[in-house]
Amino acid sequence: MAKNSLLLAFCNCPDEQIAQDLAYWLVQDRLAACVNILPAVQSIYRWQGKLETATESTLLIKTDSANLELIKTELVNRHPYELPELVTVCINNGLPPYLRWLEQSLTKN
Repeated sequence: MAKNSLLLAFCNCPDEQIAQDLAYWLVQDRLAACVNILPAVQSIYRWQGKLETATESTLLIKTDSANLELIKTELVNRHPYELPELVTVCINNGLPPYLRWLEQSLTKN
Protein backbone atom coordinates (compact mmCIF):
# COMPACT_ATOMS: atom_id res chain seq x y z
CA MET A 1 0.00 0.00 0.00
CA ALA A 2 1.38 3.41 -0.97
CA LYS A 3 2.11 5.98 1.71
CA ASN A 4 -1.05 7.96 2.56
CA SER A 5 -3.16 5.99 0.11
CA LEU A 6 -6.89 6.65 0.27
CA LEU A 7 -8.98 3.89 1.82
CA LEU A 8 -12.57 2.81 2.21
CA ALA A 9 -13.00 1.02 5.54
CA PHE A 10 -15.97 -1.10 6.60
CA CYS A 11 -17.09 -1.51 10.19
CA ASN A 12 -20.31 -3.08 11.50
CA CYS A 13 -21.99 -1.81 14.67
CA PRO A 14 -24.72 -3.36 16.82
CA ASP A 15 -27.09 -0.42 16.34
CA GLU A 16 -27.50 2.94 14.63
CA GLN A 17 -26.71 5.03 17.75
CA ILE A 18 -23.30 3.43 18.19
CA ALA A 19 -22.71 3.80 14.45
CA GLN A 20 -23.54 7.53 14.68
CA ASP A 21 -21.30 8.01 17.72
CA LEU A 22 -18.36 6.35 15.96
CA ALA A 23 -19.01 8.27 12.72
CA TYR A 24 -19.06 11.64 14.51
CA TRP A 25 -15.85 10.81 16.36
CA LEU A 26 -14.07 9.81 13.14
CA VAL A 27 -15.09 12.93 11.21
CA GLN A 28 -14.70 15.34 14.16
CA ASP A 29 -11.12 14.14 14.75
CA ARG A 30 -10.37 14.23 10.98
CA LEU A 31 -9.66 10.52 10.95
CA ALA A 32 -12.29 10.23 8.21
CA ALA A 33 -13.45 12.70 5.60
CA CYS A 34 -16.91 11.17 5.48
CA VAL A 35 -18.71 8.22 7.03
CA ASN A 36 -21.87 6.73 5.55
CA ILE A 37 -24.15 4.72 7.80
CA LEU A 38 -26.10 1.88 6.22
CA PRO A 39 -28.83 0.90 8.69
CA ALA A 40 -30.26 -2.55 9.25
CA VAL A 41 -27.91 -4.85 7.37
CA GLN A 42 -28.33 -8.53 8.12
CA SER A 43 -25.11 -10.31 9.12
CA ILE A 44 -24.68 -14.08 9.23
CA TYR A 45 -21.38 -15.30 10.66
CA ARG A 46 -19.70 -17.93 12.79
CA TRP A 47 -18.62 -16.78 16.26
CA GLN A 48 -17.02 -19.03 18.86
CA GLY A 49 -18.11 -22.14 16.98
CA LYS A 50 -21.78 -21.15 16.58
CA LEU A 51 -23.70 -19.77 13.62
CA GLU A 52 -24.99 -16.29 14.50
CA THR A 53 -27.25 -13.72 12.88
CA ALA A 54 -27.50 -10.05 13.76
CA THR A 55 -29.03 -6.88 12.45
CA GLU A 56 -26.27 -4.28 12.35
CA SER A 57 -25.46 -0.84 10.97
CA THR A 58 -22.51 -0.64 8.60
CA LEU A 59 -20.07 2.26 8.51
CA LEU A 60 -18.41 3.15 5.20
CA ILE A 61 -15.40 5.16 6.33
CA LYS A 62 -13.43 7.28 3.83
CA THR A 63 -9.95 7.71 5.26
CA ASP A 64 -6.27 7.23 4.40
CA SER A 65 -3.47 4.94 5.45
CA ALA A 66 -1.93 7.66 7.65
CA ASN A 67 -4.96 7.46 9.96
CA LEU A 68 -5.50 3.71 9.87
CA GLU A 69 -3.37 2.69 12.86
CA LEU A 70 -5.02 5.26 15.15
CA ILE A 71 -8.45 4.16 13.94
CA LYS A 72 -7.56 0.52 14.68
CA THR A 73 -6.30 1.33 18.17
CA GLU A 74 -9.17 3.61 19.13
CA LEU A 75 -11.86 1.43 17.58
CA VAL A 76 -10.98 -1.39 19.95
CA ASN A 77 -11.53 0.99 22.90
CA ARG A 78 -14.69 2.68 21.58
CA HIS A 79 -16.55 -0.22 19.95
CA PRO A 80 -18.74 -2.46 22.14
CA TYR A 81 -17.91 -5.68 20.28
CA GLU A 82 -15.22 -7.93 21.71
CA LEU A 83 -13.79 -8.15 18.19
CA PRO A 84 -14.87 -5.19 16.04
CA GLU A 85 -14.82 -5.57 12.28
CA LEU A 86 -12.50 -3.26 10.39
CA VAL A 87 -11.50 -4.10 6.83
CA THR A 88 -10.22 -1.73 4.19
CA VAL A 89 -9.91 -1.52 0.44
CA CYS A 90 -7.73 0.94 -1.45
CA ILE A 91 -9.43 3.66 -3.41
CA ASN A 92 -7.54 3.36 -6.67
CA ASN A 93 -9.72 5.58 -8.77
CA GLY A 94 -12.52 8.08 -8.50
CA LEU A 95 -13.68 11.52 -9.49
CA PRO A 96 -10.50 13.64 -9.10
CA PRO A 97 -12.20 16.64 -7.42
CA TYR A 98 -13.86 14.29 -4.91
CA LEU A 99 -10.56 12.58 -4.13
CA ARG A 100 -8.90 15.99 -3.62
CA TRP A 101 -11.73 16.97 -1.25
CA LEU A 102 -11.26 13.70 0.63
CA GLU A 103 -7.52 14.34 1.06
CA GLN A 104 -8.09 17.97 2.13
CA SER A 105 -10.74 16.92 4.65
CA LEU A 106 -8.26 14.65 6.39
CA THR A 107 -5.69 17.42 6.79
CA LYS A 108 -5.57 18.83 10.29
CA ASN A 109 -5.36 22.65 10.26
